[in-house]
Amino acid sequence: MQQAAATRMRTAPPSLKGHLLLDGGKLEGSVFFRSVVLVCQHDSQGAFGLVLTQPTEHRLDNILPIDLPAHLAGLGLFQGGPVQPNTFSFLHLHPGGPEGNVLEHLSLGHEPKDLERMASSWSEDQRLLPFMGYAGWSPGQLDDEMRRESWLYQPADAGMFLRLDPRLLWRQLLRSRTDWQCRLLAESPEDLTWN
Repeated sequence: MQQAAATRMRTAPPSLKGHLLLDGGKLEGSVFFRSVVLVCQHDSQGAFGLVLTQPTEHRLDNILPIDLPAHLAGLGLFQGGPVQPNTFSFLHLHPGGPEGNVLEHLSLGHEPKDLERMASSWSEDQRLLPFMGYAGWSPGQLDDEMRRESWLYQPADAGMFLRLDPRLLWRQLLRSRTDWQCRLLAESPEDLTWN
């Protein structure tokens, strides 16, 4: 129990870039309810993240007027967050490739032409997650939410979140934590009146 309290109360690092934010049970009624967000940027100018747990029915080829191979064109889009829902972003994992701008070998991109260029030399070990919209915080806003303990956080592992079912990601991450409160939260129904 002391370890659980330490996990929740520990001061967040100055920058949460490269961390996952998990709804810690305080975001019911919010678009972030039971979500996992990858923080791609966090500094004095604010923060930018992408929600990893909200797949949509739309496909990449429905929104991009570029030539992509079928295995990429048919990828499902994620709702990256409530801000500017028509804004395109993507996460690109290339093990053994260049250093990433979010995590090791994981980069954030916004330009369809960059994606088109990468697709021309695509290899089987690469992964792509396309998004519409994003999660954004003004300067100090995310820091304030962390002080209020709205979020749990942990270092991100791109290999892990890219291979897990996004609809189960929040529960699986909570179950993997050492504090019993998180494991209990993972098993709770979405509507507590069902209990």
